[in-house]
Amino acid sequence: MHFDLTDLRLYLHILDTGNITAGAARSHLSLAAASARIRAMEASLGVDFLERGRRGVTPTAAGKALAQHARILLQQAERMQQDLAEYAQGVKGQVRLLCNTTAITEYLPEVLADFLRSHPNLGIDLQELPSARITHALRQGAADIGIVSDAVDTHGLQTRAFRDDPLVLILPPAHPLAEQPSLTFAQTLAHDFVALGAHSALAIHLEEQALHIGQRMAIRIRTDGFDGIMRMVARGAGLAIVPKVAVERWASVHSLVCRPLDEIWANRALQLCARDFAQLPGYARALLDALTP
Repeated sequence: MHFDLTDLRLYLHILDTGNITAGAARSHLSLAAASARIRAMEASLGVDFLERGRRGVTPTAAGKALAQHARILLQQAERMQQDLAEYAQGVKGQVRLLCNTTAITEYLPEVLADFLRSHPNLGIDLQELPSARITHALRQGAADIGIVSDAVDTHGLQTRAFRDDPLVLILPPAHPLAEQPSLTFAQTLAHDFVALGAHSALAIHLEEQALHIGQRMAIRIRTDGFDGIMRMVARGAGLAIVPKVAVERWASVHSLVCRPLDEIWANRALQLCARDFAQLPGYARALLDALTP
């Protein structure tokens, strides 16, 4: 068996993204190089680690076992790097932080910039995922810290409060629903929406909520970022559901009607979580302290 750390990181990136192309990109490898590495790994043991399908890849039973060992080995390698950092020039530690859409765009940029400025030997691997996938990754040891909605199951994880983060409906002033003081999600689904990109954690969450009540969102256009959404809504392109904090940040710029959503999942809070705060490496605990209100 001849696996190196690059092979193991590539394999986990493929599992995280669900396909070899995206995993290769995250590993900064060409598709051809990534495919060759995976084939060599499988050939070295004579077993398939991935089941290939039209919609991507999933791990086989052997692949799941490999993923578990790979995560442990990479964590140990990273901790060894940290222990030796003070003896080597230019060696840096890295915290893996998984967050939902709002945390990344609205709450973290300044906090993380300040942290990085005061910790020059640390880096942050910041990735956006839906809250349920974040908790799964934490339980599997695939990340240090997560920021998730309090609506998700955090059984087996430790949590701390992070921010209140209600979702609200925004409408053009002339929209037929603009006169309603509050609305349920179901009442909005007969109308066109402006939404984030299909891979955004918030977009996935909202589309799942629509499916839970047996409906689908009529998404007229997708765009990157809450600013683009609000500009389009203000010009009459459709409705949108966004974090209240984003609306407050741009309230003086865009002409919008903002209404509360009469849904439990919309009145959410964000929380920090990890498998065990006390067992985090020192550099990850430093980031946790910076994120704790």
